Amino acid sequence: MILQWISVILMGAFYMFAGYSHFRNPKFFLKITPKWVPAPEQVNVFVGAVDILLGLLIIIPQTRSLAAWGVIALLIAVFPANVYHFQKSLKKGKFVWPTLIRLPIQFLLIYWAYSMT
Repeated sequence: MILQWISVILMGAFYMFAGYSHFRNPKFFLKITPKWVPAPEQVNVFVGAVDILLGLLIIIPQTRSLAAWGVIALLIAVFPANVYHFQKSLKKGKFVWPTLIRLPIQFLLIYWAYSMT
């Protein structure tokens, strides 16, 4: 039971920090946003706000399952940006391994969220 509570708190904090990062360092996120995304600045703000909201809702037992499904949807939605970031890293020859490793980590994060449903 205590491990489950720690997992919930860690997940909530992880997504709240990720959301905060969208506001604190928008240039980073805008650089890895694929060119086909319309209104990237607004999308960045939206994703940051959704991250924070889902991080909060995952902590509340009554909203945890719904928030976990939201996290899964969000992870699927941002996956193309992670692929794009990896492709940019390959072209530049910088941060190739971290951006490559992040791709399968997305699936682990999806599994982690699914375990909360």
